Order: sequence, then C-alpha cells, then structure tokens
Amino acid sequence: MSKTYDEKSFEEAIENSLLKEAPVESLYGQKAKQTAFVSGGFSSRRPDEYEKELCLIPSDLLQFIYATQPKEWEKYQKAAGNKAKDSLLQRVKKAVDDYGTLHVLRKGIKSLGSHFKLAFYKPVTGMNETLQELYRANIFSVVRQLKYSMKNENSLDMVVFVNGLPVFTAELKNHLTGQTVEDAMRQYKKDRDPVEPLFTFGRCLAHFAVDPELVYMTTELKKDATRFLPFNRGDGTGAGNPPSGYNKYATSYLWEEVWSRDGILDLIQNFIQVIDILDEDGRPTGKKAMIFPRYHQLDAVHRLIEDSKASGTGNSYLVQHSAGSGKSFTIAWLAYHLSNLHVDDRRLFDSVIVVTDRRVLDRQLQNTIGQFEDVKGKLENIDKTSRQLREALENGRDIIVTTLQKFPVIVDQIGELKSDRFAVIIDEAHSSQSGETVRDMNEVLSVETLEEAEIKDGAESEDLEDKITDEMKKRGRLPNVSYFAFTATPKNKTLETFGVKRADGKFEPFSLYSMRQAIEEGFIMDVLENYTTFKTYFRLLKKIEEDPQFEKAKASYLLQKFVRESEYTISKKIEIIIEHFRQFTMDRIKGRAKAMIVTSSRLHAVRYRQAFDRYVKEKGYDTIKALVAFSGTVRDGGMEYTEAKMNGFSESQTAGEFNTDKFRFLIVANKFLTGFDQPLLHTMYVDKRLNGVHAVQTLSRLNRIHPDKKDTMILDFVNEAEEIEKSFQPYYEKTLLTEGTDPDTLYDLETVLEQFQLYSQDDVDRFAEVYFSEKPKHSDYYNCLKPVISSFEEVEEDVKLDFRKTLTRFVHLYSFLSRIITFSDPGLEKLYHFARFLLRRLPIPRGQLPLEVLEDIDMESLRIQKSSKGKIQLERGPGELKPTNGSAETGTFVNEQELLSKIIEDLNERFGTEFTEEDKVFLSQLQERLEKNEALRNSVQVNPPSSARLTFDNIANDIIQDMIDSNIKFYKKINDDQDFASTLLDFLFDRYLKSKKETVSDATSEKQDH
Repeated sequence: MSKTYDEKSFEEAIENSLLKEAPVESLYGQKAKQTAFVSGGFSSRRPDEYEKELCLIPSDLLQFIYATQPKEWEKYQKAAGNKAKDSLLQRVKKAVDDYGTLHVLRKGIKSLGSHFKLAFYKPVTGMNETLQELYRANIFSVVRQLKYSMKNENSLDMVVFVNGLPVFTAELKNHLTGQTVEDAMRQYKKDRDPVEPLFTFGRCLAHFAVDPELVYMTTELKKDATRFLPFNRGDGTGAGNPPSGYNKYATSYLWEEVWSRDGILDLIQNFIQVIDILDEDGRPTGKKAMIFPRYHQLDAVHRLIEDSKASGTGNSYLVQHSAGSGKSFTIAWLAYHLSNLHVDDRRLFDSVIVVTDRRVLDRQLQNTIGQFEDVKGKLENIDKTSRQLREALENGRDIIVTTLQKFPVIVDQIGELKSDRFAVIIDEAHSSQSGETVRDMNEVLSVETLEEAEIKDGAESEDLEDKITDEMKKRGRLPNVSYFAFTATPKNKTLETFGVKRADGKFEPFSLYSMRQAIEEGFIMDVLENYTTFKTYFRLLKKIEEDPQFEKAKASYLLQKFVRESEYTISKKIEIIIEHFRQFTMDRIKGRAKAMIVTSSRLHAVRYRQAFDRYVKEKGYDTIKALVAFSGTVRDGGMEYTEAKMNGFSESQTAGEFNTDKFRFLIVANKFLTGFDQPLLHTMYVDKRLNGVHAVQTLSRLNRIHPDKKDTMILDFVNEAEEIEKSFQPYYEKTLLTEGTDPDTLYDLETVLEQFQLYSQDDVDRFAEVYFSEKPKHSDYYNCLKPVISSFEEVEEDVKLDFRKTLTRFVHLYSFLSRIITFSDPGLEKLYHFARFLLRRLPIPRGQLPLEVLEDIDMESLRIQKSSKGKIQLERGPGELKPTNGSAETGTFVNEQELLSKIIEDLNERFGTEFTEEDKVFLSQLQERLEKNEALRNSVQVNPPSSARLTFDNIANDIIQDMIDSNIKFYKKINDDQDFASTLLDFLFDRYLKSKKETVSDATSEKQDH
C-alpha cells in the first residue's frame, strides 16, 4: 500500500478530479458571476493504449471520428479500402508532424477527398442542438506513467489527450517526499530529450511542472535552454499561489479549471497561437514560437467576459496590469472574445473599438484573429479621417483599431448610434514616446535661461489619460457602451472613472497584475534595486579615497573638486556621466548596454547633447555616441535646433537608430519617457524633478528584460530616495530602495557569516578555483558546495533562516556597490561568487518560490537577527492614491515642541542635514521611551552622571535600533555619523537629567504643600 503523502498519491488525486463528473466551484476570480468551466468527464487510459510511433491513442481518435462524422468516414473507407484505419492514423501523424497539433485540432485534416474535423468547439449560441451534441462528443483522456520512448523505458507522470492527440504533459513532485516544482523543471531539462517525437515543438501544446503549491510551464523543450514560465494565480499582489481550502491543493485550479474539458477547448480555440520570432529589427527569423496565456491573462479575459455577460452594456472596467504582463496579447484576446460574445443568442456588442497608439498592438490583433478566422472583414484599422471611423462604426465592423487622439470623436459618434452597442478598449492612455500631450509640445521653445525652459517644459500638463477621463465625465455614462481601460499606472481620476467602487467608497481595479508580481516572476527588472542619488555616489567615492581597503575608482577624481551640496554645470555632469558609464555600464549586457539621460527641458536636452559631443571628442571616445530626442524647435543663442537636425535623420528613425550598436546614449526631455521598450537600456542618469506617476513611468524605462541583462542602474542628480519611494508605493507593492551605503558593511557581514560556521575559507577557495578556471565543469560547482549544503541541513530552522538572510544581504550589497566602486580585495570577490551560487543551491523552505526570490533589504541599516526589519520597504498592501483635492492628516505633538524644534534646528545647522518638523515625532517617541525605562531611571537615581551616561547610551542605542522602522532616515544618520550620534545623545541625556530634576523638584513641592 502506497503512503498517502507520496508522489503516486498526488497523481491519484489529480486523476480522480479529472475522472469525476460532479462540477466544482470556479476558481477564476471572485468577481465573475460564474464560469462555464467544471472539472470531470475524462476517461482513464492505460499506458499501453498509447501508440509510441504515431504519438497518439488510436482508439480514442477513431471512436471520435466514428461518432461525429460517420458519413465522412464511410466515404473515406470506400476510397482507402481495408487499410482505412491505418491510412487515417498515418495521415493524422503526418499532419501533426508538418503543421503541429494546434493546427490539426483547429483545421482538421484532408485525405482522399474527405475532410475530417479532429475537435468540435463550443457554439457561440445555443440555437443549434446538433453543434451542442458534437461539442459534447469530444473525448478527453488521461494517462499516468506514460512510457513515451521507443529507445528507453522513461515515463511521464501524466499526459492529457483530446480525441487521442496529446495536448499537455506534466511532471509532478511532492514536498513531502523532498522534491519541488524545481525538480520537475530540472527533470524536463535534463531527462526529456527534445528529439523524442512526443517532445518535438508543436506536438504538445504545453509541458507543466507541478507540485502542490506551484505550477510552471513551457511550450518548447530545449534542454538547458528551456524557459519555464510561472503559471500561478498570484498570492495577494505577489508571486505564487494562496493557500487553498480544506481537502484542496494550492494548485488545484490547474486540473479543475485549466484542464477541464471546457477549459482545454477554450485554450485551443481562443487563446493559444503560433507566432513568428522576430529579430531585434523586427524581421522574421524563420523560427516559430507558441504563445500560451499566463494565468493572469486567462483570469482577466474570462472574468471580463463573464461580468459583461451578466451585467450587459454600460459598464466600465479598469485592468491594472504591470509592464511585463503581456498586455498586447491580453487586449487582443479580449477584443476577439468580445467580438464573439453572445447573450440570449444575440451578439452583445455590434463593434469592438480598440484605442491605442501602439503599432505592435495592431499587428498583434491581426495575428491573433488570423489564427482563429479570416482577418478580412473582421478587423479594420482607422488611422486617417473621422469620416472613415464613422463609416466603420455604421457598417458594424467587428473590431476597429484607432488612435488615442480620436477618442473624443469616438465618444461623439457612438453616442449618436444609440441603437448599436459598443465595447471600447483603451490601451495605456498616457503620452507615448512621441512626447506629445494635450498641451502642444511642438511649439517653438524660445527662452533666455535654463530655469525658464524647465518651468515652461516642466509645467504639469494634461496628458491623454486626463483627456479621456474628462471626455467621459463630460458626456456621462452611455448605456450602450462598455469601457475596458488598460494601464500599469492609473491616476486617481482614472481609478474613479473606470475602477470598481468598494463599500468603503474607495476605487480599485477590476483586475490587477502588480509590478511586484511581475518582478518576482521575472518578467521585468526591479529598477529600484540599484537606485543611487548623486549625494550617495559622491560620499561613497569620497570614502574610498580615504580607505586603503578599496581601490581608487577611475571616476572619483572628478568629484574631489566639488562640495557636496553645490550646483553642477551641465558640462561637469556630462563628465561624471560618461566616466561612470565607461567604468560601470559599458561592458554590461555583453558590451551592448545603453543609457538614457533624462533632462529638465528641451533646452537642457540640446545643451546636454552639445556638452556630450564636446567631451567625447576631447577625450577621443569614438565608440560612445549619443542621440537626442525632443519635440518641436528650440531656439538658443540665435540658433534653431530640432531633433532631426541634431541627429542627422528624421524623428521617425530615432528609436530604430538607437536600437543599433552605433549609439549608446539617448538624451531626452519629455519624449521616450513612456511607451518606449528598449531591453538594452541599462542605466539612467536623472537630472529632472520626478514625482508621482511620472517618476514611475520614467524610471520604468529600464525594466525590460534581456537574456544578458542581470541588473539596472539609476544615478539621480536631483531627486531624493524618499520621494522616489513615495511615488512607487501605490503601484509597486514591494521594493528594495537603498540610500547611503557604507562599503565597510561588507566586512561586518563577512564576519557574521563566518560565525555561523557552516563553511570554511577552504570551501570558498576551492569554489573560487573552479569558478575562475578556464573550463569549469558543471559537476565541480555542485561538489564544492555539497559539504556546505550538508552542514546547512543539519542546523536548526531559525539558524537556516538567519544564514540565508545574511547571505542574501551580502550578495545584494556587493552587487550594488560593485556598480559604483572598484574593489581591490580578492577575498571579497571570491566570497561574493561563492555566496551567489550557494544561495541558488540552499534547500528552499516549503512555501517559498522555487526560483530564488531574494528578500528586499536596505543595504546599510542591517540588524542580523531573525526579526530583522532593517530595510526600506514599500508596503505590501494596496497603495492608495489620494483624491486630487485631498489633504493629508498629520499628528500633533504638543509637549516638548519648542525643545525638539531647537534640537532639529541645531542638528541641521551643525551637520548640514535636512531634518524637518516631522522628525520631531521620532525624537518625541524616543524621549518617551527613555522616560519610561525603569532600568535607566534606577541607574540615574543611584549613580553619578558619568556612570549613568554609560547606561543611558546603551539603552538609548537599543531603543533607537528597535525604532528603525519608524524613521529610517534618522536611524541611518545616527548609524553612519558618530559625531552626529554623540551630539544627539548629549542633547537627549541633558534633557533626561533635567526632566528628572524637575520631577524631583515637583514632588518635593507637592510634599511641602501638604
């Protein structure tokens, strides 16, 4: 008898769910009224019923043909004679070999004058009972432990079939037997040969790696190059899956929903598609890729369709999906579904209008629809006149694609066609890379100073998102129109216009795929991971000048001339930028990394480009070239400048030219700050005030992934880290935001790691020998780390947690600092690579993501203990945007106001800090806790001030350490600057002694009064 927790039991649970007939509650979102997907209705097949050479189950395929197309089969039998069965099976095999399973299941096959359909799909209406019966006649089966190869006895845990054709394979793992989804992925990469017929591209539609908590999938096996994507529901606003109810797995949605009969056919009919792989210039490479929707895409489309069915027209939906979510595909799938949506056997929408400025979306729509039916007559692109738009609306074109600028015309015209019903999909209603907003940015900029230029170009202007929400409010809600708005960063007006109003009066998106989840799942980069203000950069470089343990950075001599708070000219900033790029960015992404300089105005952009060209010419840096991007014309010094004149080609070519290896820098003012995708963009130099949604959109230009892109870098001359953190909070959910890091912290962490006694210096040295050898063997890495892993497995769980946290902090800190300074300590370098690889191999606690999702840390304010909170971390709850006219509430502290203000004022004056009145809250709380400390009170009562001061300092430092979360800025200053800390403690100690004397005096007076 098998154990109830082994892998076989997991297989049985999944198979039993597929075989049962009873429906289960839908897991596709709570807002959808009901979905059509119910589990059950499968048949179990023995492994020997699968024909390895044909890669199918002959009995299922033939039974389906006999039951659904008897006349066509009779016709075929007459033509093929006694070999009709074998002939048909071979024809199906060849068709799958040539065109893939997806094509065959959609289009069927032709042979000897007969045309056989190999699947029947759900009719859009219930009017034809024959079509309903054909749909119900599809045969779904599952095989466990399928021996698929003619060369060996290897077996797959589970394979799902539709009418005898394999569509999904699955490798299942169970935590309770010591294996996870990561082992399943490794098994596919190492033990499943892509040349096996079952694993050739296009044969199966997806391969799933599954354990009770996580699901990953791929559409193509390529050994170690296989890329598995997470197929999880998301846990809150992060990656993973939420805990499931009693008697269910966290991954039950996979077999209960996605693998349900309706779910599989819906995927085949309406979602999965094969596309051409394009090169970096957008040209077809001749290779193909299969697109399988991620879970949040399926969830969003299904819920939107189900809610539209239940609610009819006249509704608004906000889809807040981050960059990296695949919005183009989601919009294309939604448009196609909406165009075919029927309620009570009548189309719900006469036309679906997609409003976008992205040409890629227009192509995506054509490709998507072309996979399912003829594009001609189904889709029309309106990019010229309003009359053309009106004709398309009146003629009832199924899907109409038009530009954001035509939105007011659209609203006018669909308002007049009251008898027709429309779905309007709005894609990212922000100003695009053209840089134009509702305010005309093509006007001539003619000012005397840079300050005037910044004021004029930097003035808050209404963008297209504002225009759209204003148009909708002006006209009111139209009962014949439903709106579906897609954006990664909704403004408060957008939330109020398109969002769902909750019981508490707040608005939220109908569907959310957060930046946090996109980062944790590996679809975008975390742009704040290596964010540094120039003040921090200056101090780090200044420090290493004085520290013999660090090599002097090549660029540091540039900074010695300046005091910390002084203004820098454009020419000096260019000098710093280019030298920083040459030292820390130029060799990233295999020597192809690019950078963007964000300036305050179009005039700034012109002068930055001029300074850039002068500097590289003077230094002879022939390989570093820059482009500039700005709208309209700039007049400066009697000359007129345009983007085209300065670059030497038309504006329409700028993005394409920047994509070539010829140009490494792009200097911008307002253009290219939204809607611009360039995966090679690695570093951003910011010389512009940024806040709110504009900060998020601008810095997010760096977040696109590339196979060779391991990190990003931001050097900010203007903004404060706290302001950037505040801007990201409503959208980001969680981040690593670092400021003011001390390189010596690395040595502190090294010491802490050694104290765990889980590895020795010999272990580090052996690993370094392998890592730095010319041809290291893959097995050597594992052998070097194996003793350390064994030691790690023997210690208590809390020790494991502390070690992993400390190791993570060391890796993050070294990685961050290596982008700013150059280390001359080979020991640290060796430990870094050892730690980096060790992190990947440490056994993963149950419930943690299989790919190392490293905890967010503040790189300097470290407390090496289990309850460590030494980090700047954006809240994990939903971020809130205040109403436009809203005001924030502030707490008031009456006591000690004057004294605390004086302390703040003195500290600012003496140390050049910028603490505000709000920091009095921190000091007030600190004083209050000191006052209540009984040990301190006893010490002061029995000891002279000199002895009591020692106790005071120890207790005060403990309290400050414990209060780290309440004011990270104050804590950092205390931790970094000993003079500052001593002065502050002097203030506090004097005040403490004074308050005690006043208490004694008051008590004495009270006794005398009585």
